[in-house]
Amino acid sequence: MIRTDRKRSRRRLYLILGGLGLVVLAAGLAIFQPWLLWVDNDVHDELPTASAGGSSGRQAGTATLISRGTFVSHEHETAGTASLYRLPDGRYQLALAGLRTTTGPDVRVWMSAGPVVEGKAGWHTAEKHRHLDVAPIKGNRGDQLYNLPKGFDPARWPTVDLWCVRFSVSFGAAALKPVS
Repeated sequence: MIRTDRKRSRRRLYLILGGLGLVVLAAGLAIFQPWLLWVDNDVHDELPTASAGGSSGRQAGTATLISRGTFVSHEHETAGTASLYRLPDGRYQLALAGLRTTTGPDVRVWMSAGPVVEGKAGWHTAEKHRHLDVAPIKGNRGDQLYNLPKGFDPARWPTVDLWCVRFSVSFGAAALKPVS
C-alpha cells in the first residue's frame, strides 16, 4: 500500500511537471516566435523616380531625392538602401530599396536622432536617442515606401532604424547622407 501511494505521488508529480513544461514551452514559443526566422515577406511598392537633391525637382510630379544611406547589420543580417524624398507638395517619403533582413516580432521603421554605430555596439543605439516611429515594417524583403508625417524635418532625423520593439534591439540601420 505504501508503494502504491508513492507511485501515485510520483505519477502526480510527473504530470504536474509535464504540464508546467508545456506551459513554459507554449509561452516561449508565443514570446520568441522562432518560426519567423524562416518566413520571408516580400514587398514590391513602387518607389518614386526623382531628380537629384541639387536640382529644383519641382517639375510636376517629380520627387526630389534629399538623402540616402546603406543599411548596416545589427542583431540580424540587414542589407539595402534607405532614401528620403521630398514630394512636390512639400511632404516627405522614406523608401527602402532592396531590403533584405530577418522577419521578427513587432519590427518597426524608426527615424532616429542618433548615429549609426556598426556591429554589436549599435544594437541599442536607437533607443538611447529621440526617435519617430514611422510604421510597422511591411516585410523583410523588397522595396517599401513610407509616408512621413506632416511637418517632418529631415534635419532632426539623420538615421533610419529597423527596431524590434519586443526585444528592444536594432535589426539594422542606415545613416542618411545628403545627395548633391
